Amino acid sequence: MAAVRRPFRVLLASGGALVASLALVGCGSADVGEAPVERKTFAFDGDALTVDSDDSELVITPADIDDVRVERQVGGWVFMGSGPEPEWKLVDGKLTLRVDCDGIASDCDAVHRIQVPRDVAVTVENDNGRVTAEGFATPMKVRSDNGDVRVRKAGGALDLGTDNGDVAVEAGATAPEVVARSDNGDVRITLGTVPRHVDVVTDNGDVHVSVPTAEYEVTGASDNGDVRIDVPRRDKSEHTVNVRSDNGDVSVLTAN
Repeated sequence: MAAVRRPFRVLLASGGALVASLALVGCGSADVGEAPVERKTFAFDGDALTVDSDDSELVITPADIDDVRVERQVGGWVFMGSGPEPEWKLVDGKLTLRVDCDGIASDCDAVHRIQVPRDVAVTVENDNGRVTAEGFATPMKVRSDNGDVRVRKAGGALDLGTDNGDVAVEAGATAPEVVARSDNGDVRITLGTVPRHVDVVTDNGDVHVSVPTAEYEVTGASDNGDVRIDVPRRDKSEHTVNVRSDNGDVSVLTAN
């Protein structure tokens, strides 16, 4: 009996090593760029949309449309499990995007490109993935647990944050108010018009704010880094800039 069982035990050990090897090495990387493109239009009637996503890159833009349009690409592989299995739905003003990818070893990736009506205010809650938004004149709130947040050509008030990633408001933005937070990442704000209020905090990263020439009430501080304030300053100005980093350089400069 022992002679029969020994090869079986060896086989199990070999199988365990194979599983471990697959978990470490994988079966190749997910290439979402080569995945099929799926499109869906969701009926929408409201002035505010929440996007709730998990494990996906998001690209969000306004368009001259009445409903919400979503384009997705999902790719990857799973060993001894299931997935990738995508799901999308829009209920009561909340667009939910999920990609289920469970197994002993897996590598899944997804990107969702979302178009919303121009007059809609957008809130984004993304657990894991980069968020890019461009061209919004309405207020926008973005949170990512793990991923960069990038906003371009924004005209509405911005409330941006990520637990682990960079935050950027790029040239062309005319947002009157910007609030930005990062637990671990750089924050760069570049504005094309004089803002009413800018408030930036990062626990670990550099902060750079660039604003047009005007008189600002400015506070800037860093527990461990250089601080440079190079804008005209006036107490009790109606234009305020507050910037802080616990560990990183801080600068507030004029853009022109």
